[in-house]
Amino acid sequence: MTTSDSPHGEPVAIVGIAELDPAALDDIVVDVARYGIPPMQARSMNRMQLLMLEAARRCLADAGHPARPLPAERTDVVTGLCFALDRQHANALRVELPRYAREVERAAAAAGADPDSAARAGEELRGLLTRRLGGSPHDRVGEMASTIPARIAAAFKLRGRTLAVESAEATSFVALAHATVQLRAEVSDAVLVLAGQRRESAYVAAALAAKEGGAGVRPLTEGVGAVLLKRLSDAVRDQDRVYATILDCTLRHDPRPGCFRPSPSVELWQRTAAESLRAAGVAADTVQYVEGVGAAVPGGADGAAGVEYGDVVSGLGDGRAFAHAGLASVTKVALALRGCRYPGQLSDSDGELGDTSEPGTPWQTGVRDGVPRRAVVHGASLTGTFCHLVLEEHSEPGAPAEGRTGTEVRPAVRNRSRRPWAAAARAVPIAVVGLGGRFAGAPDARGFWRVVCSGRTRIGPVPDTVLDRELSHSPGALSLTHTYTDQGGHVPVPDEPPEDLAVLPQRYATLDGAQRLALTVAAELFSQQSPSQGQGQGQGQGRGGRGVVAIGGTLGPPRERRAHTDLVLGGLDDTVTGLAALDGLSALQKKRLLERLRERSGQGDGALPPALLDGCLASGVAALLANEYGLRAVPLAVEAACASSLAALDIAVGALRSGAADYAVAGGVELACNVRDMVLCSALGLLSHSRNAPFDAGADGFTPGDGCGLFLLKRYDDALRDGDTVHGLIRGIGASNDAKSLIAPDVAGQVRAMQRAFAQVDFEPCTVDYLEAHGTGTKVGDRVEIAAAGRLYAGGPRAEPLRIGSAKSFFGHTFAAAGSAGLLRTLLALRAGTLPPNTLLRTLNPALDLAAIPAEIATRPEPWTRPPGRPRRAAVSSFGTGGINYHVLVEEHREH
Repeated sequence: MTTSDSPHGEPVAIVGIAELDPAALDDIVVDVARYGIPPMQARSMNRMQLLMLEAARRCLADAGHPARPLPAERTDVVTGLCFALDRQHANALRVELPRYAREVERAAAAAGADPDSAARAGEELRGLLTRRLGGSPHDRVGEMASTIPARIAAAFKLRGRTLAVESAEATSFVALAHATVQLRAEVSDAVLVLAGQRRESAYVAAALAAKEGGAGVRPLTEGVGAVLLKRLSDAVRDQDRVYATILDCTLRHDPRPGCFRPSPSVELWQRTAAESLRAAGVAADTVQYVEGVGAAVPGGADGAAGVEYGDVVSGLGDGRAFAHAGLASVTKVALALRGCRYPGQLSDSDGELGDTSEPGTPWQTGVRDGVPRRAVVHGASLTGTFCHLVLEEHSEPGAPAEGRTGTEVRPAVRNRSRRPWAAAARAVPIAVVGLGGRFAGAPDARGFWRVVCSGRTRIGPVPDTVLDRELSHSPGALSLTHTYTDQGGHVPVPDEPPEDLAVLPQRYATLDGAQRLALTVAAELFSQQSPSQGQGQGQGQGRGGRGVVAIGGTLGPPRERRAHTDLVLGGLDDTVTGLAALDGLSALQKKRLLERLRERSGQGDGALPPALLDGCLASGVAALLANEYGLRAVPLAVEAACASSLAALDIAVGALRSGAADYAVAGGVELACNVRDMVLCSALGLLSHSRNAPFDAGADGFTPGDGCGLFLLKRYDDALRDGDTVHGLIRGIGASNDAKSLIAPDVAGQVRAMQRAFAQVDFEPCTVDYLEAHGTGTKVGDRVEIAAAGRLYAGGPRAEPLRIGSAKSFFGHTFAAAGSAGLLRTLLALRAGTLPPNTLLRTLNPALDLAAIPAEIATRPEPWTRPPGRPRRAAVSSFGTGGINYHVLVEEHREH
């Protein structure tokens, strides 16, 4: 994954910088009223959200806003985060508390306490910990990583894309590379990139130590920062202060099966650096400074004599900054380039970052006259990715700067025009050459289509192994501790890996359930390869060249949350034995109580296995697919709430269109049928009291569902050249943020995403035959979605009514995987020439003005007649919490 497949792509300017003091993150006070945040929502916000709001404010202020104009309509917000957040941990612990309290009651009774005392002990413990943990109905929204960029977008009225990404130590580089691709393609006009890392759980440190063998382990380092990026030509036009320019950001992945670990390949590292310098149009001997990030680069960082070297963590406590490391390094180097002095230690002692506390020596120009100051930031991640970013100083014509020699530097805008390239990039169709899925009642894509054609929902009571009804189910009641529904689209987590993969049982046991499910769906995806395209592990399944694996999911896997919860509960011995209700027990009885409690709660005392951290990384899903299937593809996790799958698809399509990748795997996975999510969604009244029934007059909410959908993508011309089976074409993807309410849908925001999708294609909305709607099954959501569709799809002559449907009536709302379910259903319908039906629709909601489009919602499969002179066309929508909107335009491939 590189930011351009040809040299001299337009530089990207860093026009704003903020870096919060890492030593004072716990002391920073953020006035939530300043951002219009209601007190009820404020109680549910994670600490990182507050810190990133503050970093965003400082960064925008550093760039001169709000006094200076900002292209808010097309300004994206991208955040980089690793591991679960504090509110996620607190909510998981609160939901698990009733189970633990019951075990305390049983252990107390077994140790000799009378029934009344044992019951009082459980109730006392619940009350004590509930007060400590807090909670509100908005906890589900407040804990989500994607709420952070959405909150920033709402606070500053930024209506571009909003998403959160994670790729271990490569996180910042992935965010910066994506931002650069978006800017160069003119999909966005500015991108606010933020990255942050906090020590949210002692479990992560323990798992990291287990992976590294325990000896000489660098601790997790905290930090939060932000940069504002624009195309250099726009920055010059707007007379922005430019700290430095990004010439290139290249990432390469070394797929190595087994436990995640950094790549030892010197050859791949050297090739990554060479490709990056070539794409930047920079000779290696003109680089004067190199900054190292993350895991060690194999063989060290060899360079020319006289090159200065640095490492940002040396100023941040000599630890591992993970998500924040890359951005902190870029900030450090950009300030050095602007100040014409080699980097010193980052400082934010006055509250606003703009200098260094220990300035380095003067930075003279390069080895040849006329060469500007140049630097490289490089690193490696424990998942096997190498990163290489090239920075260069920018000098405004005629503007003297302290320390400058007066020699000529690179012109502000290079002589290759960006606009024809950007227009061509938008026009490139992307072929879906492979697909796979597993949802309720559907073990694979064929089973998925059979369920759809049957017209029967697969939503039903979730198993007792998932929901303990005695503890957590209370029909009809809004509660912070119970779910009022027991319905869901449950999918069992696989017990064994696919047959063609040699995954050790010990390692497989440490994986998150979403990782196991995705691994199984990937087996279906790659089984579609023909023998001529190559088979077998280590061959990339016939997918040579550069790739990307972008998987939508939750940033904060359940595996980590559960492990953190067990760690906390395992440390409550003194709290339990100190309960007033147990004062009558002897010391020996209390000892027996604790022994019985450990035995029943499954707490072990053994050493942690090295692979344990693998299940705690959200990007572990993507990295697992890349490594086990031999894909030289950069892995990353994407969270954009319920639109996560389509956000991942957007990243993949952008990488393909820009030439950053030759193939991509994209999709989403989430296991939404779990007690935690069911309780948190019930607390806000989001779930249906019966079952998901989009567009029905009685619709009262959604029903959770498990699922995973994956797609293999290539540029259309490449797919035709390679003789691939083409399931359909991705023609356009539009995205937006409402910049309004985090939970209420907005017509204008959804229309904006639709308009941006159609700006990429050469056909009109009236030529789209089918709309796969988000269709949550809430009265407000359904009404707003149809109203937004009417704004766009009602224009122009329409030969047939627009058909509208939603997969959620069959499989439930699969959260991060929802967009993949909708896209899978649409592609299968295109291939079958059949318009898919809805189910559970009894009485159409009369508030939906379908006649104005005109549109119909069918309840049985219908033939999809190919319109004269053109292919079948469809659209897929996904709308997420936080005002996140995505709209994808899909077209059938017509065999010639």
